[in-house]
Amino acid sequence: MTKKIGNVWVFIEQEGGRIADVSLELVCKGRELAARLGVKTEALLLGDRLGDCVDTLYAYGCDTVFLAEDKRLEPFTVLPFAKIIMGLIKEHKPNILMFGATYKGRELAPRVASEKLAGLTADCTDLRIDDFDDKVNKKMYTGKLMQIRPAFGGNIIATIVNTWDDPQMVTVREGVMKMDAPDASRAGRLVRVNVELDECDTVIKVIDRVRQDKSVNLGAAQIIVSGGYGVGSKDNFKLIYDLAETLGAEVGASRAAVDAGWINHDHQVGQTGVTVRPKLYIACGISGSVQHCAGMDDSKKIIAVNTDPEAPIFSIAHYGIVGDLNVVIPKMIAAFKAKA
Repeated sequence: MTKKIGNVWVFIEQEGGRIADVSLELVCKGRELAARLGVKTEALLLGDRLGDCVDTLYAYGCDTVFLAEDKRLEPFTVLPFAKIIMGLIKEHKPNILMFGATYKGRELAPRVASEKLAGLTADCTDLRIDDFDDKVNKKMYTGKLMQIRPAFGGNIIATIVNTWDDPQMVTVREGVMKMDAPDASRAGRLVRVNVELDECDTVIKVIDRVRQDKSVNLGAAQIIVSGGYGVGSKDNFKLIYDLAETLGAEVGASRAAVDAGWINHDHQVGQTGVTVRPKLYIACGISGSVQHCAGMDDSKKIIAVNTDPEAPIFSIAHYGIVGDLNVVIPKMIAAFKAKA
């Protein structure tokens, strides 16, 4: 008898009733994975007074929304969330369970995986369905989740397959999955979850919350000017900021520039930073490592400025300028202002 494949689940992260972008990205990816397996895409939505979120999840492609509403689920604490999700897993037996690689996701996913004795791959940058030939144990698996993520500091790309008991669990970085346009005509099924918690589940109390917004939102930027180690120094990064200000752009950076202390990590583009898809990406003094290119090669137009004509960045750039950025950038600024 063939074992029935479970559905694809997405944990929906929300704050004050606003669904996190990473969760909507995962819903869209979940639809793709579910279609490949011939199963449904389902969402886990936990919190209080979240009814307005349900139609949004349908519009992005959820076939089913499991809704758990209780005032004890706000603000987020890991114990009640884990208990509810474990109860749903035992009852419905999903095949795949995805979380955003956020503070909440990174706290919740390992706890669920540990209790379920399931495998968990963290910080994935891509997911796909494929067959897996386990040559060690001489066993063929069909329709397994290929969990792709950088390893060894981003120097290699690893593909991980979980042959443990389902669900196959992953956390996925924000921005690496494409968010499709919502379709308001889509409908789905709402399953209300009975919330049963005891004192042990609510022993953690949030006394105060301190929130600080990121200094930059690269994921939403239409134009990005990025600097790499070739910029030369922290002081020289002023040129990157000057060009960005002239173009109305956000400032990005390579990992080498961040590691050198010239700019903070919020600006890092690449597999160990943020994945971006702007209309225009200007790479200044960036050699073009595999890790960096994987985070920006979906940009609609790429302009590269580098003194090395053999720099790998030129292989993906639509336009390349071989020259010293200390000379090139002021000329770019002057040319833009002349036409403005």
